Amino acid sequence: MKLNSENIFYMNQSSKEAILLLQDGTYFKGKALGKIGTSAGEICFNTGMTGYQEIYTDPSYYGQIVVNTTSHIGNYGVKLVEEEESNSIKIKGMICNSYANHYFSRLTADYSLQEYFEKSGIVGIYDIDTRQIVRHIRNAGVMNCIISSEILDLDELKAELDKCPSMDGLELSSVVSTPEPFFMGDENAKHKLAVMDYGCKTNILRNFVERDCYVKVFNAKTPTEDILAWGADGYFISNGPGDPGAMEYAVDTVKDLLETGKPLFGICLGHQLLSEAVGISTYKMHNGHRGLNHPVKNLITGKCEITSQNHGFAVNPEEAKAHPNIEITHMNLNDNTIEGIRLKDKKAFSVQYHPEAAPGPHDSRYLFDDFVAML
Repeated sequence: MKLNSENIFYMNQSSKEAILLLQDGTYFKGKALGKIGTSAGEICFNTGMTGYQEIYTDPSYYGQIVVNTTSHIGNYGVKLVEEEESNSIKIKGMICNSYANHYFSRLTADYSLQEYFEKSGIVGIYDIDTRQIVRHIRNAGVMNCIISSEILDLDELKAELDKCPSMDGLELSSVVSTPEPFFMGDENAKHKLAVMDYGCKTNILRNFVERDCYVKVFNAKTPTEDILAWGADGYFISNGPGDPGAMEYAVDTVKDLLETGKPLFGICLGHQLLSEAVGISTYKMHNGHRGLNHPVKNLITGKCEITSQNHGFAVNPEEAKAHPNIEITHMNLNDNTIEGIRLKDKKAFSVQYHPEAAPGPHDSRYLFDDFVAML
């Protein structure tokens, strides 16, 4: 039922027991949220205070179960289309401390969080100490987990969890990529931009359209000759899920696009793929960066940016620093991981974070302007 000013919809929170079991045997008991069922994936946490709907629909989270560190989730409901980063929820499950059973703060919302998850078949758990979970996985490192509100026997749950593959070495971008190419923007726009969809967020495309680009979005495994045939002015390598080291097909595509000499820009996974394309390896992090307040220093300007991030892999710093054709342009101030590079002999650059930041800080949106100026 849709919420409006005359009819406030109440959703009773579940009292049904649910269990969260981690790969190392640690478990937590809570209450069921969303669909009654069982779901497994890689556990990760996001520290953003807002934007839960954008998180859940971000294709980069495919295969993962998200811990929302904000203590209260769902208070403004969900709004379809405008606040979705793809056409469906991509997470495998959700963990939170508490969630709203109403959404008085936004009468224009389409659904409650509970309705949204039920319609999408998403399993969740709440009423557990998310601070304790985050402390544990920060120390122990990233691992798989399973949530269930139908299987409460730990041995049976462990057997199910053992079937879940590790994210290390897993290729997922082809699963979430658009099956058919599509367009955004005005076909009479000043620039034609080819986008390689490895799990691209919708708001990235909006930022290009706002800057007078006509965008064609290609499937992840589109042959290079088909991409070049469109005659784009430049190329964008998108974000996405999985291990970049398992995406040889995408690395080969990036190499081919670099050979055209046309401008190329990569974000997040696109940053990692550009690095792989020039011979710099990537590695899986002990814990990834996911949130809206990560400090990054622009080494060219000396200015610091507050950034939105979502990644579990990073670029090898020793190899990047030793590469004769690479300039490191951005550095993470929390752990000194590499957040941006540019090629010295090509019009190509990339960043590990998300300059489109929806929601989040807009400190880094100048990167879209820089790239479009190159076109």
